[in-house]
Amino acid sequence: MFPGIGTLINVGGIFAGASIGVLVGNRMGIKTRILLTDVLGLITLLGAVSALMPMWTVSFRSAFPSGWPLLVVLGSLLLGGLIGSALDLEERLDSIGEKLRMKFGASKEGTFVEGFVSASLLFAIGPLAILGSISDGMSQGIDQLLLKSTLDFFAAMAFASSLGWGVAVSAIAVGIYQGTWTVIGLFLGQILTNYQIDAMTIVGGVMLITIGLKLLNIKKVAVGNLLPALAVAPLLALLVHSF
Repeated sequence: MFPGIGTLINVGGIFAGASIGVLVGNRMGIKTRILLTDVLGLITLLGAVSALMPMWTVSFRSAFPSGWPLLVVLGSLLLGGLIGSALDLEERLDSIGEKLRMKFGASKEGTFVEGFVSASLLFAIGPLAILGSISDGMSQGIDQLLLKSTLDFFAAMAFASSLGWGVAVSAIAVGIYQGTWTVIGLFLGQILTNYQIDAMTIVGGVMLITIGLKLLNIKKVAVGNLLPALAVAPLLALLVHSF
């Protein structure tokens, strides 16, 4: 096997699952699709709870001075949000999704852009995407990415049944994201400590909450503008840990 094969399998799994979901979804009534979207929102919130769990672990809390774990997460989201807003990432993501929608001939009234953005974030967030890709790059096996591929296959199937082809196209964003981490693993080896990965995962969990709220039509948050927080989190965690 060669470095990157784990991500290729993951991308293929997302596309295959989404394709099946679209074929099944086209035969469903509008009420059924709405119900599925609500279920996806609830499942996304459940995934967010799982991603937030490291917040209360002894290993994460002991990595920082007393009272600072929550501030690391808060600071990451605030700094990341400011950077994302300055770069107008939400609008840029929507623009990319809109261009892809037109390229693939999807209806403007559909959910292509929402499916692309939501699925891209959902599949990229989490320790398996980072750890699995780095492990793949270091030629230490693709077990973690195989597990992620299985989970993403069924998640893509469920999402695409109500959100359409945008979920399938999100495989491109996932391929680029995980491919980058694979290259990092290939050339730099293990560069993040456990508490830094936990910080990224927790921040990602908060972002998953915003996706769940959007799917449930409770609150729309410009989650795209929060993306830089994923990069800020390990850096801020390292800075605070050094004190």
